[in-house]
Amino acid sequence: MHEFGIAESILAAVEGRADGRRIRRARVQVGALLRAAEPSINDAFALVAAGTVAEGARLDLVTLPARISCRACAHTTTSVDPYAVCPACGSADVDSEGGDDLVLESIQLAEASHVPGDSRGDRGNPGRPS
Repeated sequence: MHEFGIAESILAAVEGRADGRRIRRARVQVGALLRAAEPSINDAFALVAAGTVAEGARLDLVTLPARISCRACAHTTTSVDPYAVCPACGSADVDSEGGDDLVLESIQLAEASHVPGDSRGDRGNPGRPS
């Protein structure tokens, strides 16, 4: 299953950005040619993330289209279908470009249960001078 390889790559990126902090959610851009289905990737990610800062975190996938160029009619378009045919002439003789990206777009940290310091002195407390 190629989902585990993708999930391991995502986990490495998440751990690098998290810097030891717990993760609740991550948003990942995935190229269409990687054929990554969100439920399968989330299942694989749950297994590889067990015991890490990302344990229990969910992934939100954003599928990036590939650019396809038809060799028969020279029509160019984009598609999220990894098995795309030319929409102009129906030919399957197409070249694809891109669509193999895997980019960690953002992470959402889990909320801390205790933040040290004097919360009454925050700027949000108008009754206390700064």
